[in-house]
Amino acid sequence: MAQVELKDVNKTFGEVKVIRNVELEINKGEFVVFVGPSGCGKSTLLRLIAGLETLTSGEIVIAGRAVMDLPPSKRGIAMVFQSYALYPHMTVFHNMAFSLNLQGMAKAEIRKRVEAAAKILQMEHLLDRRPAALSGGQRQRVAIGRSIVRNPDVFLFDEPLSNLDAALRHDTRVEIAKLHSQLGATTIYVTHDQVEAMTLADKIVVLKDGEVMQVGAPMELFNHPANEFVAGFLGSPKMNFFDGKLTAISKDKNRAKFAGEGVTTKLVRLVSGDKAKGAKARLGIRPQNLRLDSKGGLRGRVTLVEKLGTETIVELVSDGKVPFRFASPDVPALRVGDHARFSFSAKHAHLF
Repeated sequence: MAQVELKDVNKTFGEVKVIRNVELEINKGEFVVFVGPSGCGKSTLLRLIAGLETLTSGEIVIAGRAVMDLPPSKRGIAMVFQSYALYPHMTVFHNMAFSLNLQGMAKAEIRKRVEAAAKILQMEHLLDRRPAALSGGQRQRVAIGRSIVRNPDVFLFDEPLSNLDAALRHDTRVEIAKLHSQLGATTIYVTHDQVEAMTLADKIVVLKDGEVMQVGAPMELFNHPANEFVAGFLGSPKMNFFDGKLTAISKDKNRAKFAGEGVTTKLVRLVSGDKAKGAKARLGIRPQNLRLDSKGGLRGRVTLVEKLGTETIVELVSDGKVPFRFASPDVPALRVGDHARFSFSAKHAHLF
């Protein structure tokens, strides 16, 4: 296990700045997830830590030593790629043992490490097979096992589940969570899938255009987003937003009343932006926090009802012509064309 520190890290490709002034501290044994939309710089940041890309400026410290001038093999890291990167002509055993053979390790120690990793990943029966005879999930476990045998200070995962179907993705995600619990190793994991981020992470780093938008525990970011981007990115279905203006400000400037696009509120937490009466603002409210209420202040016409089994998602258009969603574990008696009213608690709303 090792601590990882990023100090004012920047990366440019030609004239394009893809990583901007990233300051980050990853503690020993933490499972940290980099999440954000495609092109936000999360994989580039991981590759900088791995040594597969060179810094433009800044400092990367792993286990107390600066590693900018060290090659990947000397950084104490092991990386699991999206594409598995297995040797097709080698058995599972020899794929997992390959890096240890390169180090000149004794055969007895290699066998001990490979068999121990195979036991952890429950694939002892696969050691004599070649990659072509494995499923996608099994190949990904081999790639993870190849990393485990090296006993690295830090595990790096670059979107390891994106090539798997939904069921395998869930199963492999569970295996990765169990693996981290067993090994307790410092882990940095890149994904664009917020479900993976929310379920795996001790700490989430949300990135946009190469900048860190917010860092914190999953539920902290979900319940207390620092800005509109984080609020809109985390959560499924996405948060509803309504444009309007502030009609009153609390004395402490931390709460405000809002009116706009068919919805008004009492005092709601004012997250960011201009804190003056009359200022433009956006109200954010999650679909799960809306309640059907015949006297509610938000009115909408149903345009689509999606029954997903575990929940029902209703798409509507407000009187202010704004599309929004309502989500419920129940199946509400709503059909396309119906009108419905909703209320919500101020403690679940956010003003940006």
